[in-house]
Amino acid sequence: MLGSMIGAVELGLLYALMAIGVYITFRILDFPDLTVDGSYTTGGAVAAIMITHGYEPWISTLCAFLCGLAAGALTGLLHTKGKINGLLAGILMMIALYSINLRIMGKPNISLVNTDTLFSAISDNSWVFIPVLAVLVLLVKLLLDGFLHTDVGLALRATGDNARMIRSLGTNTDTTKIIGVSLSNGLVALSGALIAQESGFADMSMGVGTIVLGLASVIIGEAIFGFRTVFQATLAAVLGSIVYRIIYALALRVEFFDASDLKMITALIVVAALVIPTVRRSMKQKVLARKRTQELLVAAGSKGGQA
Repeated sequence: MLGSMIGAVELGLLYALMAIGVYITFRILDFPDLTVDGSYTTGGAVAAIMITHGYEPWISTLCAFLCGLAAGALTGLLHTKGKINGLLAGILMMIALYSINLRIMGKPNISLVNTDTLFSAISDNSWVFIPVLAVLVLLVKLLLDGFLHTDVGLALRATGDNARMIRSLGTNTDTTKIIGVSLSNGLVALSGALIAQESGFADMSMGVGTIVLGLASVIIGEAIFGFRTVFQATLAAVLGSIVYRIIYALALRVEFFDASDLKMITALIVVAALVIPTVRRSMKQKVLARKRTQELLVAAGSKGGQA
């Protein structure tokens, strides 16, 4: 039990960067970006192929991040300059990335077993591995928080809130959208690179369903921890990723579920995360309405008695 929980926390931290990336497009830009299913694999593919060809792991990881930025920028260009619907632009880029990733890897799977990676020295010691991952994720989170408070970051946030208003103030919303989608996919690719190094392989199918995992983490985090400020929202995405992995690990301990039920479990978790807050809000409104009705009846009775 303890081992599975530790593993869940490790995976949650590794996927947290992906969750932050999805938060940028899903919450800040309100952009339905499906590129992440492809850019996640791109990150793992670039890191794996470079490491196996003798490049330093940190250089390979940085290149994976840059390739993710490029993939996101292309999606942004298709949407803003090509005037293609955002959802369709993401789908087209995701499809294109499948062939690109296969070109990068040269084969469906690349093994990193017995190869030096960023985690080679610490991956076997969870009590060191988890703090190192936590520091890395926290550093990226704080850098993103700082960026979102700069002029460009504020313009990015305003673009998602009200693009027409920010255009009237002279800001080029096309540029802010490209920056946001690019940064999102860069973080997703970075997560893919780290996952590939931790798991010991990169695979063509590793990115399937990534968008759902990211949305699950963001929604669960917001439902539990709230999202009133940028700092709180990005922290909620990180913690939501960890909570999601813990829930998934607990679900697998139920005899009814098998490891092959990952997608179904994910769907159930997302449905619960979406429905429960709505039900709670509806019940709260009904209680307030009932209380208000009782107050009005009492007030009406008091006036009748006085008359």
